Amino acid sequence: MSHSTVVTFPSGSLVESARVVGVHPAEGGAVVVLDRTPFHPVDHIWPDQPGDRGALRVDDVEVAVTEAVMAAVSDEGEVAVGADIPVKRGAEGWTWLVGHRVEAVPSALAAGASAEATVDAERRAGLSRGHTACHLASLALDLAVADLWRKDPGSDALGTPDFEGRANQTSFIDEGGSVDEYRLGKSLRKAGFDTEGFAASLAEREERINAQLAAWVASGASSRIEVDGETIVDRRRWVCGLPEGTASILCGGTHVSSLAEFASIRVSLDLTDPQLLVMKTSAVPA
Repeated sequence: MSHSTVVTFPSGSLVESARVVGVHPAEGGAVVVLDRTPFHPVDHIWPDQPGDRGALRVDDVEVAVTEAVMAAVSDEGEVAVGADIPVKRGAEGWTWLVGHRVEAVPSALAAGASAEATVDAERRAGLSRGHTACHLASLALDLAVADLWRKDPGSDALGTPDFEGRANQTSFIDEGGSVDEYRLGKSLRKAGFDTEGFAASLAEREERINAQLAAWVASGASSRIEVDGETIVDRRRWVCGLPEGTASILCGGTHVSSLAEFASIRVSLDLTDPQLLVMKTSAVPA
């Protein structure tokens, strides 16, 4: 197996004809690898967006795909799946693949077989909205706290002081939005961020973020994924033409094609733990 999986989800594809190149036994069933797929897999290093679900059809047999995951094969033939992959994506000496978890393995589902891969379209649309909303919320957060920096922390995709890049420690996307956690500890204060000023003005910052998000949704700005190549290991970027400028962020996920796909995006900020900001983003479809 010498070729990384070709992926078509960046263009919005939901259905692909493919060839089965491997069926690997796994707990609860197997992981099926195709030569090309529309499925977006959960990343094994930064699992913010869940993997797609859907189905594989071989001849007249259809098998449910419970989750799409990253997989990799070493030059020595070692197969690793998901969190068991011992190296970062793109590491030398490995071929990078999209695995499709299935619970049933009919005899027709074997290496060399022709298959049709179909993604659950409703779930994909929800996750795409959630991921785009997550990026927009982080950009709006950076803008809302830009005046609280005493030193230059570096810039985000709109040229704003990069609170997101400095403080974000976890991000989880679902079909209704996202939850992001930011560490407001000693290292952030040393970097020049006024955490006390932020805590004292939390409600005002939340209002600023939501006003910015409302303006961006109203703009109906275009949104797309740009790719460096066609395989799962090639770099991809989310690009959005906002009124303030075009934002470009390295991102392996899926996204909407226009902000007109949202009725609204809103955030709530929680600072119950003074060292941990929790931002919940809610995305309502148009």
